[in-house]
Amino acid sequence: MAMGMSDLIAGFINEMLREENGTAELQRSDLANRFNCVPSQINYVISTRFSPEHGYIVESRRGGGGYIRITRVRTDPEMLVMHTVNAVGDEIDRSTTAALISNLMDSGAIDNRTARLLLAATGDAALRPVDPAQRDRARAGIFKQMLIKIL
Repeated sequence: MAMGMSDLIAGFINEMLREENGTAELQRSDLANRFNCVPSQINYVISTRFSPEHGYIVESRRGGGGYIRITRVRTDPEMLVMHTVNAVGDEIDRSTTAALISNLMDSGAIDNRTARLLLAATGDAALRPVDPAQRDRARAGIFKQMLIKIL
């Protein structure tokens, strides 16, 4: 799966969410036809980019007239930061951390400077002294503590 295709699909869905005040109704097959891809790629994009951890509610109804409704959850910044802390768990990889930071920034919960600091503190360069097998655990701990201090 080319990342380019996933980016295009996610961009299209984000544009729909902007135009429709935060709620978009999509048909998996229509999107698959539009982007000339398999419906499972649409599922992949929705599950990785529009999950509850990213601030979305996804409802789907399967079958002939099946649709997917994606709603951007509007919460106050403090709630979103706490929700993110709770979503992290004991381990988190670099790309998931980056996605969560991006979501916090896009929703206005943190500014660009704070996002850059979070990325630097949780990046592989900062975690180089940590045993590679323990980096995702260390990253989770650092990320959660920094988010808690932001509150």
